[in-house]
Amino acid sequence: MKEILPNEVKALLKGDSPVHIIDVREVDEVKAGKIPNALNIPLSLVEFRLQDLDKSKEYIIVCRSGGRSSRAAQLLENHGYKVLNMMGDMNEWEGPID
Repeated sequence: MKEILPNEVKALLKGDSPVHIIDVREVDEVKAGKIPNALNIPLSLVEFRLQDLDKSKEYIIVCRSGGRSSRAAQLLENHGYKVLNMMGDMNEWEGPID
């Protein structure tokens, strides 16, 4: 599984290319703040939302501390999606939040 650091994600967000982030935390966790434009799909629903994702895009997967994002990234990778697991997740995120 490929990984990306929070500061690398922050740099990507400042660029001109679209960045596709999936936050797999629960809805109540996301209410406390999420990376701007991140799509919230709780881990328990990821496999049921595969049809909503585009295999031609690369997705950055985040959660609170790394466990759920790692499982979600593995699931997506097993279904042919291009994914990066953000190391440290929201515990390490120092960029903007919504």
